[in-house]
Amino acid sequence: MNVEHASARLIDGYAHGGADLVADEVWALEAHLEGCGVCRDRLSAAVTAGVPAVTALTAAVWSGLEPRLAATVPAPPRRLRARLSSWATPAMTPWLAMVLAVTALALVMDLVGPGAGRVPLLLLLAPVLPVCGVAASWSRGLDPAYELTSVTPRAGLQLVLRRTTSVLAVVVPALLAGGWTTGVSAVQWLLPCLAFTSMTLALGGLIGMARAAVALVAAWVAVMVPVLVTDSVGFVLRTDILPVWGLVLALGVGVVIARRGAYTVPGGHR
Repeated sequence: MNVEHASARLIDGYAHGGADLVADEVWALEAHLEGCGVCRDRLSAAVTAGVPAVTALTAAVWSGLEPRLAATVPAPPRRLRARLSSWATPAMTPWLAMVLAVTALALVMDLVGPGAGRVPLLLLLAPVLPVCGVAASWSRGLDPAYELTSVTPRAGLQLVLRRTTSVLAVVVPALLAGGWTTGVSAVQWLLPCLAFTSMTLALGGLIGMARAAVALVAAWVAVMVPVLVTDSVGFVLRTDILPVWGLVLALGVGVVIARRGAYTVPGGHR
């Protein structure tokens, strides 16, 4: 496929059933056809000229459907819902609500609990709070529409990043508000938060989003237990460790980019 339009080989191969095309070529061509009217016209012409049986079948089906379609009431436009579905899924709603509830609970405990020398609970929870929403946004076990979504031409890294962005757009403002209320600086938790999110996506391409989320949350709990016991800020939350979190974030982003094809495989997430 060239920069602007699909090649004649791809169009002709797809018109004849796509048996001679590899899976990545079929996926890329279908995604391109969604937004390119010129290539759709070329595909229609190729089917008409090269596969007359398909043209005859399509004409027969259309002749039977046309009278019925003319008698039906047109459905209201669903452009807004279609756009929202590419950024979020209904399965994310309860998980995001739970994350916001946990944030609110941590904020209340920080406000009413002992303050002097105590590590804010919001600071300890902030790095892993988006992980649950990210897992719910692209997980076979948590999203009932996963099978349908994962085989569409739009599925892939772009959709995963859109849904991850929608999770962060809800969680980060809530954490900023809670941090402003309790005096917790965003410098301490924002970079770890983004690092955990990127590592969830990176591990999700290998073992599944849900498993990656469970593994990362468990690891964070193990690290934070001594902090809760001693009431002292752990070394992982000190400001001088922020460059390490930056490296973790860069590593996660690099793995996601290098394995971007893993997010187009239906069986890649569990």
